Amino acid sequence: MAKDKKAGLDPAAARELILKLDRRTFLDELNRLTAGFSADAGNPGSYNCTDCARCANCMFCKGCEACYQCTHCTACEQCNNCSHCVESKSLHSCAYCTQSENCTNSAYLVLCKNLSDCTYCFGCVGLSKKDFHILNVGFSRQEYFELTKRLRKELNVR
Repeated sequence: MAKDKKAGLDPAAARELILKLDRRTFLDELNRLTAGFSADAGNPGSYNCTDCARCANCMFCKGCEACYQCTHCTACEQCNNCSHCVESKSLHSCAYCTQSENCTNSAYLVLCKNLSDCTYCFGCVGLSKKDFHILNVGFSRQEYFELTKRLRKELNVR
């Protein structure tokens, strides 16, 4: 049961069919829509994105999946409103993050998880409103950059 204009069914007719759905028909249609979405690797509204799938309104991204309004990101998944992030997942409004996950409103994170409103953190988990931390321990700005330079080489992180 296709319910869109492409399939030839107008919105009023689709509405009538939906009003009459039973449990099984509803679940079958939901599965069909889900499969169709997963199979469509299009990137609506995106500009100059390469090897991305299911991203929307992104620009200059490479190898990302299911991102929204990101720019200059590489190999990210399910991020939105991010810029210059690399190999990260589920970030929101972040910039210049590398191999980080589930972070919000943060910048310059490396190997971090579940941070909020943080900047310049390396290998941190669960912090909020912190700057210049390594493994959840605070450092001066100078110490932070000296230590992370060495750690980046040791861990082979760009």
